[in-house]
Amino acid sequence: MAMQGVQKNTLYVGGLAEEVNESILHAAFIPFGDIKDVKTPLDQATQKHRSFGFVTFLEREDAAAAMDNMDGSELYGRVLTVNYALPERIKGGEQGWAAQPIWADADTWFERQQQEEEMRRIEAENRAAMQAAEDIRRKQLAQEREGEKEEEIDIKDDPMAKAEAEVLKENGS
Repeated sequence: MAMQGVQKNTLYVGGLAEEVNESILHAAFIPFGDIKDVKTPLDQATQKHRSFGFVTFLEREDAAAAMDNMDGSELYGRVLTVNYALPERIKGGEQGWAAQPIWADADTWFERQQQEEEMRRIEAENRAAMQAAEDIRRKQLAQEREGEKEEEIDIKDDPMAKAEAEVLKENGS
């Protein structure tokens, strides 16, 4: 888990029994240091807490000690999960959980789609240009090879060229 954005003095406490309230949670964590705040978010339908809460300590070291000691411990017959709390997500679009309609970030989606299409087009153009350059080079090599063969044939068919080649051979040896 990335530690970026983690609130090191606020702890998430999960697995709370139904009987646990904010004062019981406060009493369970006070031995580790001064507590700034305790919250147990309520379910809007039942008006009961949602089996988790947050404990904010004044000091980071106290929060670390509470997490080390309370994670995996038992409270009212339930095993607790204690971790550093993540900050609340900003609601809306790509920045967090969407409280907006699905089409709210359509502009950025279309921009991304256009950018991806442009990249595919450029890549296809580059591939085509590379293929064309490779084809031209192959033709040049083939023409050079054909030219060499023609030169060899010319010497064999031309008596003067043959005589010159023999003289050059004799003088070179």
